[in-house]
Amino acid sequence: MTYQETCDYLYSQMPMFERQGGSGYKEGLANTQALDEHFGHPHQAYATIHVAGTNGKGSVSHSIAALLQECGYRVGLYTSPHLVDFRERIRVNGHPISENYVVEFVEQERAFFEPLCPSFFEVTTAMAFKYFRDMDIDIAVVEVGLGGRLDCTNIITPIVSVITNISFDHTQFLGDTLAEIAFEKAGIIKKGVPVVIGEATSETRPVFEQQAAEKSAPIIFAEDNPEVVSAHMLPNGGMHYHTRRMGDFDGDLGGLYQQKNMNTILTVFHILAVNGYLAFSETAKDHEKAQYELHEAMKMVAKKTGLMGRWQIIQDKPTVVCDTGHNVGGWEYLSKQLDMVKCRQLHVIFGMVNDKDIKGVLNLLPKKAIFYFTKAHSARALNEKTVQILAAGHNIKGNSYPTVQEAYKAAMEAASTDDFIFIGGSSYLVGDFLKNCI
Repeated sequence: MTYQETCDYLYSQMPMFERQGGSGYKEGLANTQALDEHFGHPHQAYATIHVAGTNGKGSVSHSIAALLQECGYRVGLYTSPHLVDFRERIRVNGHPISENYVVEFVEQERAFFEPLCPSFFEVTTAMAFKYFRDMDIDIAVVEVGLGGRLDCTNIITPIVSVITNISFDHTQFLGDTLAEIAFEKAGIIKKGVPVVIGEATSETRPVFEQQAAEKSAPIIFAEDNPEVVSAHMLPNGGMHYHTRRMGDFDGDLGGLYQQKNMNTILTVFHILAVNGYLAFSETAKDHEKAQYELHEAMKMVAKKTGLMGRWQIIQDKPTVVCDTGHNVGGWEYLSKQLDMVKCRQLHVIFGMVNDKDIKGVLNLLPKKAIFYFTKAHSARALNEKTVQILAAGHNIKGNSYPTVQEAYKAAMEAASTDDFIFIGGSSYLVGDFLKNCI
């Protein structure tokens, strides 16, 4: 098989939540454990960091990976979903897994895994863990796919667990209350392993505390003693941070939500330092070295790890920005940021998938924008006409377009050089845009 044929096989033959929704979600760890045993438990060959949460886990995972790379480690990074190419999911020191490895893995192992009827994510996770061992990495940053407790990445015992935040998402699998969702996310907490909680609420905090206590896991709430004192956006779209112990520095990842993410990242930094994985002490020389490594890493996260779609500026005149925020928690930040945009006219290319709280997001959309309703190339995507009708019920009006390419073409034709075009509402919409429009 060619690489493209192999990807088509994985997409079409394996149940895949990202394309099919609930019918592509397989709960439980039986297949994962069978695959893990078949490959000789590859994840035990290197250290791991496990990252869960409703929003921000991608940015946090990539940032931690960039920091570890800057400190000299050989770093594996496993994230999802991909935006343009399957290989984005599995990286070593920022370099995607090779096409040949993907093809050979499937050709050589399908006779074993096909009888298991595994999901796409189960096969991909097994591929990633084996690839990291084959590439002789030092440490892997592993992003949870969905939830935590029953996610197939949850066979690892990390050196630190991270839960960024909890908001309503995937309620059909994780529960209808924040406490229920927090319980599922807290399933990644392991016995004796420190866990960093980025953000907590009165509903979720007791859940985290109870699960950590039952596992004798040290728990650190990043909000309780915030490392980030203040932050503001830079003209280039990034963020400038003023911190308690790590000085002032710039981060290349844009978005108001990155301040919360950075607070989580810096808390993880100190946990890693205390446990001997990073150089940091009270001596001036070590502290200066640690600051330098952190500052260098944070200003080049996207370059070091290949991260895309986080308040990503595509061009100026007109300014074009895309962001993968796709639920109410993400749009609480995006709506504030769009309100801050200074431009002659704001244009929003918007679409969502069918298992998200679209009414909740519509309540947060900017009211003074010109809208272009569209859909991603995914079976889960809401029809653009449906989105248009739902939006009209919230006094949001605009035209509909069957593809992102057509919506973007219309927005570019309508926009002047002083305008601002935003593309978002779905990771898959942003993926289509990045693949087909730039």
